[in-house]
Amino acid sequence: MAQLDTITLAGGCFWCTEAVFQRLKGVAAVVSGYAASQVPNPSYEAVCSGRTGAAEAIQIEYDPSVISLDTLLDIFWHLHDPTTLNRQGNDVGTQYRSAIFYHNEAQKQTALASKEATEKAGLYKRPIVTEITPFTNFYPAEGYHKDYYDRNRSASYCMFVIDPKVQKLLKTYRNEIKEESAR
Repeated sequence: MAQLDTITLAGGCFWCTEAVFQRLKGVAAVVSGYAASQVPNPSYEAVCSGRTGAAEAIQIEYDPSVISLDTLLDIFWHLHDPTTLNRQGNDVGTQYRSAIFYHNEAQKQTALASKEATEKAGLYKRPIVTEITPFTNFYPAEGYHKDYYDRNRSASYCMFVIDPKVQKLLKTYRNEIKEESAR
């Protein structure tokens, strides 16, 4: 059995990030939830109030022998706008901040190097504001958030916000996509 690693990422709406990362080879599980909460087991409504300190995030379990943390982070940088503070598109608030919650020192160093490489590559005209911070906690979101995109593809948010991100992934990272997702 493969030795899995875990990384926790926040890049705006967790419906979007979950839909993309669960399509990658080597990703065993993606859970939508709330990271860095100051309140135990917060609800979606509490997180949206901005009073919990939590970020909408995903926790990814992956096999580093199949997909590297560098590749996951490269996809992360391309998936959202890491230059906007507490905002992704129309989603505004600290719960939509861009963050990498590292679980160990090696992940921290990889995240810092990845951020620096992305800045040097000139992918964005403005500075990256993504937090790179130690993992403290993660609470899975309510069940109705799980696999939201796959269960609600005809919903307007899925068609106009999430689907373009998934299609971009399928085109740009063709070799990293699970076969059933490529169809």
